[in-house]
Amino acid sequence: MISFMNDYSEGAHFNIIKRLVETDMEQAGGYCSDQYCKEAKDRIKAAIGTEAGDVDVEFLVGGTQTNMIMISTMLKPYQGVVSAKTGHIATHEAGAIEHSGHKVLELPPHDGKLDPMDVAKYLDTFYGDEAHDHMVFPGMIFISHPSELGTLYTKEELKAFRMICDKFGMKLYLDGARLGYGLASKGTDVTLKDIAQYCDAFYIGGTKVGALIGEAAVFMRGCKPEHFDTQIKQKGALLAKGRILGIQFAELFKDDLYMKISKHAIDMAVILKAAFVEKGYPMYIDSPTNQQFFILPDAKLDELAKDFKFARWEKVDETHSAVRFCTSWATKKENIEKLAAAL
Repeated sequence: MISFMNDYSEGAHFNIIKRLVETDMEQAGGYCSDQYCKEAKDRIKAAIGTEAGDVDVEFLVGGTQTNMIMISTMLKPYQGVVSAKTGHIATHEAGAIEHSGHKVLELPPHDGKLDPMDVAKYLDTFYGDEAHDHMVFPGMIFISHPSELGTLYTKEELKAFRMICDKFGMKLYLDGARLGYGLASKGTDVTLKDIAQYCDAFYIGGTKVGALIGEAAVFMRGCKPEHFDTQIKQKGALLAKGRILGIQFAELFKDDLYMKISKHAIDMAVILKAAFVEKGYPMYIDSPTNQQFFILPDAKLDELAKDFKFARWEKVDETHSAVRFCTSWATKKENIEKLAAAL
């Protein structure tokens, strides 16, 4: 069985496994106070650049955990977070944000993305309501790059969100679970430095981009919440053997490995997309990233499911469904060729 179900089916990049083995018997401090976490933080900060201003980096284990902790610690008790209705925090995180005491304020998506004009209109309407003191205050804008549909924000859109946040006293937070695949996509005009310039906080995904586990939470220009480590521990998420996270990110940000393996996923996605298009299967959405969406007959999907794993996204009509095929840092070209033959 060949899996295109997601981008975290494999373990970790060989360099990471090798380094974990090499350092296994070394004694290191706990709770990310070790030399490897410091090395990883320094490399991430170097990649972001000093022109972005003060940078704080912390390590967490998974995406849902990271979103919940970063959002809940940055918001005030009476604030919520604005998200596209299809945003990960609104759909596939089991109500983690609401469980932390903050409401997800949903707006209609446009190909999986928030539109800055929609957000500005929503905020004008909110503050124009004389009863807004009795409502959940929008304190943050949440975006994913790439989105749940593999689409990307532009630099102009990030700039627009920044202006909105400055006008209304809000934070701009970017979910970067698949950030490498967004940065490596052909045609994007957004860089890591752009994200650091316009966002108050974001995270660099490791779980889906070559690591065993782990995400690097980044806070810009003093936005790191007070006593952040204490709040992580209070929420049951402070990893005692933090070295495991530090070693992984130190390797990912050594010799540009993070971008190299992300580019591999994009190259494989281009080949996979071409195979579907050549066979005449329409795209559900034209994604420039590692998540590829197509519309196929249900009968054909049942046939493919005997040898391949993929995600059935939604029904399009009585006999067709939209499906997602993911490539990753570990995707093999020969597996795509087998899929193409099965098509």
